[in-house]
Amino acid sequence: MRSSPLGLTVLSLLHMQPLHPYGIQRLIKQWGKDQVVNVSQRASLYRTIDRLLGAGLIAVRETSRDQQYPERTVYEVTEAGRAATRAWLREMLAAPRAEYPEFPAALSFTMMLLPQEVQADLTARAAQVRARLAELDTAAEAARRMALPRITMLEDEYCRAVLTAELDWLDTVTSDLRSGTLTWDHETLAALARDSS
Repeated sequence: MRSSPLGLTVLSLLHMQPLHPYGIQRLIKQWGKDQVVNVSQRASLYRTIDRLLGAGLIAVRETSRDQQYPERTVYEVTEAGRAATRAWLREMLAAPRAEYPEFPAALSFTMMLLPQEVQADLTARAAQVRARLAELDTAAEAARRMALPRITMLEDEYCRAVLTAELDWLDTVTSDLRSGTLTWDHETLAALARDSS
């Protein structure tokens, strides 16, 4: 089975204790891991659990039925799952992978818009990045007050560094758009495309 961020998250949480899917989803949100793995669709969590189960990385510990709740299956990590968790973690930490996020894809076609539209959109994005940085600062302050070890907040630290770099870049580009040092027109771009074909 190929590694995935959600698969790694499920395996890691099951290292702590056996859990049912709702408990896994609750812990992901409670520990703020929903900032780094997508669990907005519960179906993706269930698909991941099915894949881990099929690969022998987790096993059913028990199935229980409570009158108030539907049947709940509790999963636990297997020895193969423990080994896979370590291997996936080491691979993900050591080797950069080509990832294809939306933002760079959109940037690659920015020329389809007018410079003033791009300036407005990137200015709006910069405001959202600033808000996210403020949230991370608040979380870091709360972690300091709770005396949490730094290791528990490394992903927030990384996100803050990436967002800070993005904000610096956004501010530079929007400044260049505002001053007119970064500009384009569709006719020139169309001519370039014709010349290169």
